[in-house]
Amino acid sequence: MTSGSDVNLEELAERLGPDLLNYFVRRVGDPADAADLLGDTLLVICRRSRSIPEDADEARLWAFGVARKTLAGRRRTIRRRTALQERLRAELTSARSSAEPASNDALHAALANLDPLDREIIRLVHWEGFAQEEVATTLKRPAGTIRSRYTRARAALRTQLGELRTGAERR
Repeated sequence: MTSGSDVNLEELAERLGPDLLNYFVRRVGDPADAADLLGDTLLVICRRSRSIPEDADEARLWAFGVARKTLAGRRRTIRRRTALQERLRAELTSARSSAEPASNDALHAALANLDPLDREIIRLVHWEGFAQEEVATTLKRPAGTIRSRYTRARAALRTQLGELRTGAERR
């Protein structure tokens, strides 16, 4: 398969694949994560095949630039997901009684009481690590709608978990 710039993509991937894989392994440690990053990088290279320089050395440098950006994007995603998980953890902790924390069953029960769209918004934000704007894109809804539904759903969860805590304290 050749691109618009007459660069053979299979030959390029075969030639650079091992070097790119080693690049990722040295940076992420886990071979499975490195393989995923290599796949993502090769996908970008295929999509941007018209941008590949014809000179082999320049093509190698260009491919490593793509790899570096792919790795940076993955790291941003991980940082964002970790921050969101910490924020959810803090919110759930503040909603719990110090005497009797809400169980996962209570959280799942509270989620089940939400509207299906609100439940999916909460899951995408807190479990999958998406930003609200990304959720809007994923669900093909306006960002303002997602923000308001997210705020309302969080408040409903807080209320339901608070009621569970109050009921537990009465026992």
